[in-house]
Formats: sequence, C-alpha cells, structure tokens
Amino acid sequence: MTNEQMKIAGKAFVAGATGFTGREVVRVLREKGIPTVAHIRPDSSRIEEWRERFQKMGAEIDTTAWEIKAMTETLMALKPAYVFSLLGTTRARIKQAVKQGKDRKTQDYEAIDYGLTSLLLNAVLSAGIKPVFIYLSAVGVKPGASSPYYRARAKAEQELLQSGIPYIIARPSFIIGRDRDDKRPGELFGAKIIDGLLAFAGLLGAKKLKERYRSTSNTILANALVKLALDPEAVNKIYESEELRDRD
Repeated sequence: MTNEQMKIAGKAFVAGATGFTGREVVRVLREKGIPTVAHIRPDSSRIEEWRERFQKMGAEIDTTAWEIKAMTETLMALKPAYVFSLLGTTRARIKQAVKQGKDRKTQDYEAIDYGLTSLLLNAVLSAGIKPVFIYLSAVGVKPGASSPYYRARAKAEQELLQSGIPYIIARPSFIIGRDRDDKRPGELFGAKIIDGLLAFAGLLGAKKLKERYRSTSNTILANALVKLALDPEAVNKIYESEELRDRD
C-alpha cells in the first residue's frame, strides 16, 4: 500500500482487539500499513502483555473506559475512518464472572454482545463522525430469535442498520484457530463434527448449506473483515459466512 493510499484509508479503531478475531484484525491492518488503535479494557489483567504485543505490531494503544462520555471523547479525538466492533462474551466467561461474585446482568450477552456494541455505536454518533462501522455478528442471527445470544446480536444489528452510519455486518459460523486463550475443546470438536456432516451434505447437493455453516479460521475472517472495510463498494451490506471466505 502506498503512502497516498494510506492517507486515503485513514485510521482504524479496533474494539475487542484482544479477542480471538480482534488480535488478527490488528495484525492485518498493520501489515497493510493502516494506522491502528487497539482498544484494551482498562481493567484487563493482561493489559501490559497486550500493550507490548500490539506495540510490536506498530499499533497505538487505547484504554478508554466503557463509558459513553469517555468513549465519545476518544473517538472525537481519534476521528477513525473505520471502527471495528469485535465484542462478545461466552457462556464460560459468564459463569466464571458469576463465580467471582460479579452481577450476571453486567456480564451476559445483553450487557456485552449488545450493550458494548450499542455504547460504541452511540459514541460514534455522539462524536459526530461517520466511519465505516464493522460489526462482527454470527451466522443465523435474525429478529425474534429465542436464544439470548442471538437476540443480543439481532438487537445490535438492527440498531446499526437504523443508525445512518455506513456499516458492514459479518455473520461467520464457528471461528477456529490455534491462538485462542480460552480453550474450547467442546466447540472445536463440535465444529469438526459439523464440518464433517456438512461435507457429506455438500456431496448430496446441499452446497449452500455446507458453505453457510462450515467453520472459518480467525485469520481468514480477519483478512476478510479488513478487505471489506477498505473496499468502498462493500459498505452497507450483510455478509454471510460463505461470502466472508470468498473475500480472503
């Protein structure tokens, strides 16, 4: 990427930078020469580890608290051209937080998957900027879902769609890879089983089903998200799992 292209591309702000997909998005952005701000929770127990890791990539570090006023001020100062919302929790994390004495309502899908994405989006609106907002959703998300996980992500999608902010919504299936902090053998095993069943279904003619639901690696997903973000023709669209792999 030339210096002129870098100027056109602008700066990226990555919320959820320490996550399984987020860390790869930061890496890909930096490899492309995009000025990148990696957000780390100020109360993270690994903040220094992540600070060192991202600084080695050449990324700036931001530790703004998850408060609307503070996040608005940060975004006003940074004026990013791209805001990546790669936020989410898991059942295991929720259970662990409750064991530690935290209020479940502040740690569940509604609070994290929807709540933090909503806060980030509203901070963008309050800052008076119009970056491309890249939201990492999930396969199968739709309004009226019974699952708390899918309801939270459907709410976030709808809020983004109605915001007037340029958007990219990505809906991958299982995200797999080697660099995951919270090992999920059950999920990995499930992904392998499902991939196997889908491969068989593909042989029987259900190719679309196979491509929609088979797993995607975090590196492939990160490359796809960055490519979409940098493509002016890609905005204001929802990308299903198979379309994300096509972008890699």
